[in-house]
Amino acid sequence: MTPLYLRKSIGRSPWVLAVCLILVTLVLGLSANAQERKTTFITFDAPGAGTGPFEGTAGYAINPAGVIAGQYIDPSGVFHGFVRDKHGAFTTFDPPGAAGLGTAVKGINPDGAIAGFYLDASNVWHGYVRAPNGTFTTFDAPGAGTGPGQGTFAWTINQAGAIGGDYTDASNVQHGYVRAPNGTFTTFDAPGAGTGPGQGTFSAETDGLNPAGALAGFYFDASTVPHGYVRAPNGAITTFDVPGSGGAPFYGTNPNGINPAGAMLGSWANASLVIHGFVRAPNGVITTFDAPGAGTGSNQGTFGITINPAGAVTGNYIDSSNVNHGYLRDMHGAITTFDVPGAGTGAGQGTLPLDNNPAGAITGAYQDASNVYHGFLVVGE
Repeated sequence: MTPLYLRKSIGRSPWVLAVCLILVTLVLGLSANAQERKTTFITFDAPGAGTGPFEGTAGYAINPAGVIAGQYIDPSGVFHGFVRDKHGAFTTFDPPGAAGLGTAVKGINPDGAIAGFYLDASNVWHGYVRAPNGTFTTFDAPGAGTGPGQGTFAWTINQAGAIGGDYTDASNVQHGYVRAPNGTFTTFDAPGAGTGPGQGTFSAETDGLNPAGALAGFYFDASTVPHGYVRAPNGAITTFDVPGSGGAPFYGTNPNGINPAGAMLGSWANASLVIHGFVRAPNGVITTFDAPGAGTGSNQGTFGITINPAGAVTGNYIDSSNVNHGYLRDMHGAITTFDVPGAGTGAGQGTLPLDNNPAGAITGAYQDASNVYHGFLVVGE
C-alpha cells in the first residue's frame, strides 16, 4: 500500500459550521517574517458531516479570497464536497453520477473553480470541474481504464482553469495529463516511470499546477520507488531525487506542489524510512528540513504539503508518539509549530494542515480525541 506521505489524501483523512463556529485567538509566530502576530483559529464542520470515529470534515484547498474547498464524510461513510465562502457560509455538492464512496475535492483556483474526482456506480473514477456558478463538467482522460478502481483523477487546477491529474489505464498503470481550459488533453509519462500495475506517473495535488502551466509530480519506477519530476509548460520533463532518498519500494522523493516562481516542495524518505521535508528552488537547488519535535522513527518525521507564492511552506509532522502537529516554514527557513485547539493527542490524532494561500491563511483538518475530523482555518492579523 502507498505510504501516507505519498498522497496527502491517503491516510490524511480527506475530510467544516453546522451550528457552532469556534473562535480561539492565540499568539503564534506564524507570519512570513517570523514575527509574532495575533492568530485566529476557526474550526468548522460541514452540514451533514458525520460525528463518529473517522467521519467529519476537512478543508482541503484555499484560494486567495479565503474561499475553502473540501470534503466531508457522512454517517454512512460517503464522501461529499463543499465550498465555504469567506463569510463562513457552506454549499455542499456532488457531481452528477457520483455513487459509492462519493466525491473527492482536490483544488480551487482564484475564480472559485473546483477540481476533483468521483466514483460512479461501477466503481470507476471520473474527473470533474465545478464552475463558480455551480455548473459541473465531468471528463475522462484518453486511455483511462473503465474497470473497477480505474479511471481519471483530477488533482489540481490553476488560475486559467487548466487541470493537472493522472489516470489509471486498463492494465492498472498510471499516466499523467494536463487538461487545457478548453478541454483538450495532453497525456504523458515521466522518463523512467514503471509500466507494471500500480506504477507510472502521478500528478501532485492542490498546488501542483502553477499559473504558467508547470506541473509537479512523482513517478514510480519499475521497483515502485518514487522519484520527483517537474513538467514545463512546453512539455519538457525534468526528473530529480532528494540526495539520500529512496532505497525501498514506496519510499523516495514525493513533490507536493509548485508555486508561481517554480519553487517546489514535498517530502522524502531516507533509508530508515524517516520522512523529511524539502524545498526545491527554481534553479534546482534542494534544501531539506525537519520541524522541531518531529519523530525519528519509521514513518515519523516532517511532511511538506503545500507552498504559497511567497515560498512559505506548511504541513504536518509526526512526533515520537505518532501524534500529528502543524508547522509553518517561512521563506527564510524559520519554522513555527502549532496545534489547533481541540486536536487530539493520541496516536494518529492531531493537526493536519493541507493548504496555505498568498495571504498566509492555512486550512486543513484536525482529528479530536474521539477520532472525529473537523476543518480549520488559521488567519493572522
